[in-house]
Amino acid sequence: MDKRIQLIEFETLLLGHYRLSPQHRRTDDQLERSSYLLLSRLRIQGPMSLRQLSDALGLDVSTLHRQTATLLRTGLVERIPDPEGGIARKFRVTTAGGERLDQERAAIIDVLAAVTQDWTAEDRAEFAHYLTRFNSAIERLHGRTWRAPTPAPSDQDQVETMAASAE
Repeated sequence: MDKRIQLIEFETLLLGHYRLSPQHRRTDDQLERSSYLLLSRLRIQGPMSLRQLSDALGLDVSTLHRQTATLLRTGLVERIPDPEGGIARKFRVTTAGGERLDQERAAIIDVLAAVTQDWTAEDRAEFAHYLTRFNSAIERLHGRTWRAPTPAPSDQDQVETMAASAE
C-alpha cells in the first residue's frame, strides 16, 4: 500500500474531525455542520427542492427533511413555490439565514487565518490550489459538483488575494 495515500487518509480524517470555529464560542451560537452545508449549498445554487438537495449532497431525502425542518423552524430558510413553475416547493435562504451563514463563515475564516498566520501568501495559495484540486477530483468521482458558477481564480489571483489579506 502506498504510504502517501495512507498519510492523506489520516490527514483527511483529522481535517474532518476538527471544527473550524473559535473554541470560545458557545455551542448554541454555532450553526450545526449540516445547517452550514445546506445554507451554503442553497446560497450557491439558489432555491432547491428536497430531491435536488438529495441529488446534490448525496443524502437521503428523509435526512434532508429533518435538517430542513430545523432550518424552517429557526427561520433560516423558507419554502417557496418553484420560481420556474414546477410542482415541488423549494427552499430558499432567508435574510436571517444569510446573516447567520455570513457570521459562521467569518468565524471560520478567522480561525483559518489564525491557523495559517505563519504561512506565506504563496503557502496559502498553494494549499488552496491543492484543496481545490482534491475536492474537484472527488466531485468528478462522485458525479456531484459543488462549485460556484463563477470561474475559479488562477494561481496568480490566489497568491495576490492571499498576499493582500495577509497585509
